Amino acid sequence: MKIATFNINNINRRLPNLLAWMRSAKPDVVALQELKASDGEFPAAAIEKAGYGAVWCGQKTWNGVAILARNAEPILTRDRLPGKPDDHEARYIEAAVRGIIVTSIYLPNGNPQPGPKFDFKLDWFARLKRHAKTFIKQDLPVVLAGDYNVAPDEIDIYPTRSWDKDALIQPKSRAAFASLVEQGWCDAIRELHPDKRIYTFWDYKRNRWPRDAGLRLDHLLLSPALVSRLAKAGVDKKVRGEDGASDHAPAWVVLKER
Repeated sequence: MKIATFNINNINRRLPNLLAWMRSAKPDVVALQELKASDGEFPAAAIEKAGYGAVWCGQKTWNGVAILARNAEPILTRDRLPGKPDDHEARYIEAAVRGIIVTSIYLPNGNPQPGPKFDFKLDWFARLKRHAKTFIKQDLPVVLAGDYNVAPDEIDIYPTRSWDKDALIQPKSRAAFASLVEQGWCDAIRELHPDKRIYTFWDYKRNRWPRDAGLRLDHLLLSPALVSRLAKAGVDKKVRGEDGASDHAPAWVVLKER
């Protein structure tokens, strides 16, 4: 079972890229972020024609998350992160697919920091941690997939000082990610590639893609119930180099059968 996460950065603009990648990579489940489309603008017909069922939570202009399942209909279990009823940003969705709960997370960027946007990021992280703990307590098979907007360690960003003030690599951001993982989650890519510089995001500015000046912001965290099934994990880096590409590339895991 191949599960991927992909910040598509405008699903309608990048739809040809998305469909071409799905035809080639054949993921069984895809968590999408930054749809940048309202619910009614989601390209449901094209996704269905490609052989995927879908659940989504859209938002005009910004945000938006979705979960796609190949030859299956995802069973929606939640379309908002609990803990703050007045938070209406479309940043979290979860669904059951073939016996596994999969999330699509679009964690707040947090810039500029310090300030209210960074405070919101840390608060959102705290809410995610509280919700994630319920999965651990129930020993459920869960993949927390998404764009966390955190490069967890120095190996997860190209050698530079230019991002030192950015919310993506602040000590508090990294501590929040580490605290989540310490509940018992397995960072699948880092588990299988402990010493390799692997990136999932290359900013459009300053020639960062040609220079391979990337960051690893997109993560798939496996609950303890799934760790023994982890077979492969990686990033489809070449997708970032295509015409009209998102500034992210798909990250993925392959789980063995039970």
